[in-house]
Amino acid sequence: MIPKIIHYCWFGDKPLPLSALECIDSWKRYFPNYTIKEWNEENFDVSIIPYTRDAYQDKKYAFVSDFARFWILYHNGGIYFDTDVEVIKPFTEVLKKGPFMGLESDATLHKSVAVAPGLGIAAEAKMEVYREILDRFQELSYFSESGNRNGYTMIPMITELFLKSGLKGNSTIEHIRGINIYPKEYFNPMDSSTGIIQITDKTLSIHKYDSSWIDHHTLRFQLHLLKNKINNLLGYKIVSSLHRLFR
Repeated sequence: MIPKIIHYCWFGDKPLPLSALECIDSWKRYFPNYTIKEWNEENFDVSIIPYTRDAYQDKKYAFVSDFARFWILYHNGGIYFDTDVEVIKPFTEVLKKGPFMGLESDATLHKSVAVAPGLGIAAEAKMEVYREILDRFQELSYFSESGNRNGYTMIPMITELFLKSGLKGNSTIEHIRGINIYPKEYFNPMDSSTGIIQITDKTLSIHKYDSSWIDHHTLRFQLHLLKNKINNLLGYKIVSSLHRLFR
């Protein structure tokens, strides 16, 4: 059974931004009987493995969370959300079917399949697949031999694990290693390249792509914000046309 607790991570000395607080409010709205627990430096050992120690010292806290979420779920079970996930419908039916993850992209609409734990995860405690993921993190180095950041996110590692276990990513719910892998439309209706959101009757949550591992002062991130603002101002059709024009 999946415990009635929602976990999230927030490392560093900055307060939660308004956008994160709004997302957490949405969890409270649709999971009224759940405990919500923040994990931070006070209740999680950021030096538990070299990867998280180095990421924390480098102040790249999202990479610490990459490992922490699986450690938390392996030892406790429950649901994990990133703080940029807004819930818009109850998860009742999904939770009845057991542990889950979601696809960020699939083979039907995209060139490649990507399983993205940042969209949300539900787990029972002591699931073997999470033990395997934790072991894989033990083998990762945050810095390369030259001293540069590897910049390796968890998505390729998790996706490879499930692909080797038989994942097809063909827009159907697939049961792999005790986990239901849901199509993109369930937890990821936003196109990260355009900011366009396409909600269907199956959509339960929206990943806002706050991308906390990206330096928010870079041109890349500023363009990401600008793109979303243009979408809000001009609407779907115009932004889609502009996107096709500059591809």
